[in-house]
Amino acid sequence: MKLTAMLLLGAMLAPAALAAGQQSGGPALQRLFLYRVQPVRKDLLTTPPTDEESKALDQHLNYLKDLTAKGVVLLVGRTTNRDETSFGIIIFHAESEEAARKIMEGDPAVQNGVFHATLFPFQIVLAASAQGR
Repeated sequence: MKLTAMLLLGAMLAPAALAAGQQSGGPALQRLFLYRVQPVRKDLLTTPPTDEESKALDQHLNYLKDLTAKGVVLLVGRTTNRDETSFGIIIFHAESEEAARKIMEGDPAVQNGVFHATLFPFQIVLAASAQGR
């Protein structure tokens, strides 16, 4: 119960702490964002990609690998279903929503119309310890 109360309190206070840090003139704090991607062509997951799609998907993967190596991206994943409800997510750091939008729109698969993308502010509430595994 105490852990739940602490998590809820932290979740409620985090936005205020972020705003206070940015207003104090200190360094900009990194916020978390998530963008969700879904194929524009509904059968992309069940039929081979076109040459253009394949090139954009390779560039997409390299773009995300580079951002991960730079410490910007925390997590990339996708659902394993292959119907129209399938989607991928990218969780990443950015200083502002504008900066986050530039990262999302810089994704080659988004730029080349292979994926639709939607941006969301994101907050981690619970996470498993990587050392506990």
